[in-house]
Amino acid sequence: MIENLFNWGFEQPLFLLLLIPWLLMLLWKKGGGHRKAKGQTGFLFPISNSDKNTSDTVWARVFNFKKWFLDLAILMLIFVFARPGNFSEEMIIEGESVDIMIAIDLSSSMLATDFYPDRLEVAKELMADFIDSRPVDRIGIVAFAGESFTLSPLTTDHNMLKELIPDLHCGMIADGTAIGMGLATALARMRETPPESGLVILLTDGVNNTGTIDPMTAARMAEQMGITVYSIGVGSEGIARAPVRRNIDGSLVFGNVRVEIDEALLREMSALTGGRYFRADREETLQEIYDLINELEATEITVESVRHFQSWFRIPLGLALVFCLLYLIPDVVFRKFP
Repeated sequence: MIENLFNWGFEQPLFLLLLIPWLLMLLWKKGGGHRKAKGQTGFLFPISNSDKNTSDTVWARVFNFKKWFLDLAILMLIFVFARPGNFSEEMIIEGESVDIMIAIDLSSSMLATDFYPDRLEVAKELMADFIDSRPVDRIGIVAFAGESFTLSPLTTDHNMLKELIPDLHCGMIADGTAIGMGLATALARMRETPPESGLVILLTDGVNNTGTIDPMTAARMAEQMGITVYSIGVGSEGIARAPVRRNIDGSLVFGNVRVEIDEALLREMSALTGGRYFRADREETLQEIYDLINELEATEITVESVRHFQSWFRIPLGLALVFCLLYLIPDVVFRKFP
């Protein structure tokens, strides 16, 4: 992951000290101390006495200001020596990556309001935070309810991945809780993951009640692949306000229902693969679980800062040449020859 921070400045700022004598020169000229002879505007290094012979035209009156052009040219040259430009700091983060698939339950019970505003919204928010905490890992997302689908395969493009998370909502697929299919779909996306280099975070709030793949069958597949499964049961203890049925128009009817999570099954699945089961009965606990998984599956990260500089010296150099030409042109264009 690379992060760029842009700012502008000068590569050789000590040359800006030349601005002091430049300003003193302007003050000296303004005070009249530079006049060495009657009618002479000294310190301008004219190549001729063309000022006396300049024709009285609009252009001539414009070029009467030519004494400022040399001062501006000198100012631009000072900036050239100071080398203005754009600094970019490239933060290169490297480390041994881990493949992580997150399997999230989208059954209607995830709309229960024992978490604020509901279980799903909290789970999505903390999922994004977890992704931010794993900068070098490949991460993917699988969603399941009565069926399962892949929201994103394993990727290091975490910004893209987080942009997809808000699209997750209950009702995307047939309702139900197919835990086995959710895990199996996640494992299918990890076929190229080396053994002991991947993990699945399985987040659900219910009991397996549908699907063509038994949860323990999927867990044994994970064991054979060397994939660790961390399962999280989401939901408070006792009673929670959750959807109980759907009206004809598609709206949900909420009621008080008993929270049922097959903790024995989830604990057995995780233990079989060398992982752990966690119960998240409130938002703070779910955050602590993600933090703990982060610690259990920590990766060594090295951060290298590389500083780049893109010079803009051509801009003041070009202006210096323009001002020099504007200073010299009157002596050539408006000179009267015998």
